[in-house]
Amino acid sequence: MDKETVVRVHCISHTYQDKTEIKICGLDFLVGKGEKVAVLGPNGCGKTTLLKHILGILVPKEGEVEVFGFNPSKEFEKMRRRIGVVLQEVDEQMIGPTVYDDIIFSPLNYGYRTEDAERMADRVMQKLEISHLKDKIPHYLSGGEKKKVALAGALILEPEILILDEPFSNLDPKSEEEIIQILKEINLSRCTTLITALHDVELVSEIADSLYLMNSKGELSEKGESREILKNTQLLERFNLKRRTLV
Repeated sequence: MDKETVVRVHCISHTYQDKTEIKICGLDFLVGKGEKVAVLGPNGCGKTTLLKHILGILVPKEGEVEVFGFNPSKEFEKMRRRIGVVLQEVDEQMIGPTVYDDIIFSPLNYGYRTEDAERMADRVMQKLEISHLKDKIPHYLSGGEKKKVALAGALILEPEILILDEPFSNLDPKSEEEIIQILKEINLSRCTTLITALHDVELVSEIADSLYLMNSKGELSEKGESREILKNTQLLERFNLKRRTLV
């Protein structure tokens, strides 16, 4: 595994309990340190399945997954502090009774002293401009507020990789822009690797420099610079994707 490559996925398959089988093959999925990479494809093509294998949530029936050189399904303890995640359904990952409790959970769980964890929580809430929400109940927040709280929880330990599954779904344009700017800033300032799954063609060039296209059968058959791929309207149509505006 190349020293600059932090994620490698090679031709994986997974069978869910309802017997649905998803096979993700074609190109190897390779992500270098500090890259901003997006996977673009229609709903149901397997993007979330790919991310869950990287996170070690799913175990491949076939194929190989490496993150920092480890097998995430077997060695997740060796890498979990180095990865942050924002799920598509953020309600599933918010477990604290208040916003503050939810955000501070990870450092406390990892054994940080309370005063250090509190400083970390205050710092990340200020960065995301959500300090005023600290005593709110997470599940009563707006969609944009929930995404920011989930992002704060993902960023509090300053992960080397941030994985985002449809992070802009159900957001208004202002919230989209705010989160995009936050992600760009942490990538630039910390060299945080960003891996994002999307189905919205319009947002790809804002969030990723490199792009993989995944078709409805789970095949990764295109990779390149986001702006170049998005100019190819015939290619996008082959993947059931379409732009509303020109790049």
